[in-house]
Amino acid sequence: MTDQTDRFEARPRVAVVTGASRGIGRAAAQRLACDGQAVVVGYGGDHDEAEATVAAIEAAGGQAVAVQADVADDAAVPALFDAAEQHFGGVDVVVNAAGIMLLAPVAQLDLDHLDRMYRTNVRGTFVVAREAARRVRPGGAIITFSTSVTRLHQPTYSAYAASKAAVEAISPILARELRGRDVTVNTVAPGPTATALFLDGKDQETVDRIAGLNPMQRLGEPADIAEVVSTLAGPARWINGQTIFVNGGLA
Repeated sequence: MTDQTDRFEARPRVAVVTGASRGIGRAAAQRLACDGQAVVVGYGGDHDEAEATVAAIEAAGGQAVAVQADVADDAAVPALFDAAEQHFGGVDVVVNAAGIMLLAPVAQLDLDHLDRMYRTNVRGTFVVAREAARRVRPGGAIITFSTSVTRLHQPTYSAYAASKAAVEAISPILARELRGRDVTVNTVAPGPTATALFLDGKDQETVDRIAGLNPMQRLGEPADIAEVVSTLAGPARWINGQTIFVNGGLA
């Protein structure tokens, strides 16, 4: 048995997951809890949904606590990490799944929408990653979120894709900045996934058309993405500084 395995077995691992009140964030929080990690369920505004995530984790025998924090607020984000340390003893895994998507052609783009996406998707990633870089314990993992849309070049997605392309630039640089810390940093880039973020505002014909583009002939499910998060968050240590496209072969 290796020293690395000993380290993982020596103490329960603790995860901070943002955007965990619904969608991919919730699925990731529940999957990590099923893996045996205690979870801080970070949420922006929907307290009831965040508590529903906690309840689901606890009903399955896991440990979780909900903490509100705007990921772009550098005064609020430390509370997520404080909660992890106070309730569970430290932080091993950080999953920044919080994000927003507002779509429009470039010629019609509302710049307020652009600013909102950059605040959450880019600044929020920096704020969470900065705190993670300061607090994640050796053997830990930092996981950010991009999108497969950065490769698909779909009309109306320019501002959203640009904000997520920025996220892809952050992870490999942070991985190198954490040299010697034994902390991995990776980005997960889902394809179209059956969450409110994707489905809201789309009619069934549009959803079916997009699902049909995939060689798997379906949308992704949050559990598909959570499976990859689980792998990156666990003791498999040789994936670092990468963007992992999780889309069933769409791109």
